[in-house]
Amino acid sequence: MNLYNLLSWNVNGLRAVYKKGFIDWFLKANPDMLCLQETKAHPEQLSEELLNINDYKSYFSSSVIKKGYSGVAIYTKEIPVKIEHGFGIPKFDNEGRIIVAKYSDFTLINIYYPNGKASEERLNFKMEFYDAFLDFADNLKNKGEKLIICGDVNTAHKEIDLARPKENENISGFLKIERDWMDKFLSHGYIDTFRLFNNEPGNYTWWDMQTRARERNVGWRIDYFFVSENLKQNVKSAFILPEVLGSDHCPVGLTIEI
Repeated sequence: MNLYNLLSWNVNGLRAVYKKGFIDWFLKANPDMLCLQETKAHPEQLSEELLNINDYKSYFSSSVIKKGYSGVAIYTKEIPVKIEHGFGIPKFDNEGRIIVAKYSDFTLINIYYPNGKASEERLNFKMEFYDAFLDFADNLKNKGEKLIICGDVNTAHKEIDLARPKENENISGFLKIERDWMDKFLSHGYIDTFRLFNNEPGNYTWWDMQTRARERNVGWRIDYFFVSENLKQNVKSAFILPEVLGSDHCPVGLTIEI
């Protein structure tokens, strides 16, 4: 059995968080795998210090639509057997939201899911992305793969997952259509790992910076670690790190023994 410590964080700009002590935090946290979302950078825009951090190998998926937009990355101590970028659907893959790392023990899927707040068109894009992702994940799971899925899902699942549910029920991120999809996703045999260990309110991963919501803990839990049902018994802990600053999101973590 191997014990893996994983962290996931929407950094809201990798170059921005780098200036706020990112590498010091990363080395102290010392995860086996660190998944980042909203990197807002192509590898060629990053310094050697960010591309090659100690014993970690880094992999990036970046937007081909425009620079400084979207983007995900994985830093990993163990070299994956295979790295894939995307679902094989250009309109989703081109935004640089998906990176898949296949290891001998499991498959790690790191995704920055779309935000639907900008327009009805983007909400439709988000829902189509959700369905494409579920098809992609189910296809892997049905082949017997063990899946760990992490990232900024951009939806709070239940009322417990945000501070002000009634005020936000008509806002993308807590719409019925989005929450219903979350129900559907979990019904396909995926586990919200944090809720295996903590069913208390007040646990959030994103706060609006403009209203200084973090100081009052008026937040949303929209960042997750999921595992496929065949890994449920392997999960040792799942947690949120709200004390880690530098972004409007905080990191979330998973410890799993396989």
